[in-house]
Amino acid sequence: MRSLADQVETQLGSDWSLLVRQKRDHQLLVVLLERLSRDPGPDQDEVLREVCRVVFPHAFADESVLWPAVRKHLPYGETLVQQMDEERREVNELAGRLQDEDLEPTERSRLVERLHGLLLDAVRHEEEVLLPLLQSRVEEGRLRQLGFAWDVVRRAAPTRPHPVLVRHRVSNCLVLLPLTILDRSRDRRESSSRVVPDEARTALRIAS
Repeated sequence: MRSLADQVETQLGSDWSLLVRQKRDHQLLVVLLERLSRDPGPDQDEVLREVCRVVFPHAFADESVLWPAVRKHLPYGETLVQQMDEERREVNELAGRLQDEDLEPTERSRLVERLHGLLLDAVRHEEEVLLPLLQSRVEEGRLRQLGFAWDVVRRAAPTRPHPVLVRHRVSNCLVLLPLTILDRSRDRRESSSRVVPDEARTALRIAS
C-alpha cells in the first residue's frame, strides 16, 4: 500500500473521489496546525477557529460516510472505528476547553500542544494506513460516490465542538441543522469583527 501523501490526485481517482477530498482537507489542516504552533496570543485564537472550521465538518462527514465504509470493507473495521471515535472525543474535549478565555497560559499551551499532536497523528494514520486500505478494497466508482456524499455532509456540518453530538450520535441528524446554522452565523460574525473598528469588534464578540 502507498500512502496518500505519495500519490498525486490522478492516482487517487477523480476530483470527487473520497481519497482526493480527504487529502485536500488534510493538506489544509497541516498548514493550519503549523501556524497554530507558532502563533501565540490573539493570532493563535483565530488560527484555532480556522482549525475547528476544518476539523469538525470533516469529523462529522467521516462519522456519517467514512466510518460505515470502514466497517463494511476493512478487516477489523469496527475496531478501527472505535479507535477513531476515541480520538474524536478527545479532540472535541480539547477544542471545547480551549474556548475558555480564563485558561492559564501554561495550561492553554499544554492543551494546544496535545491538540496539535493528536490531529497530526490522525492525519498520518488516515493517509498511511486507513485510506490506502480502503483504496485497495473499494473500486473507484464507489469511492467517487462516497466522496460526493462525504462532501455534502461536510458542507452541512457544524464547525465547532458540541458535546451533544458526541453523546447522542444516533440522533445527530435531529440537531445538525440548528447547530450548523448557529455555528456558521457565529463564523460570519467573527469574520466581520476582524474588519471593523475596535469598539464594534468588542460588541460583536459579546454578541457571539
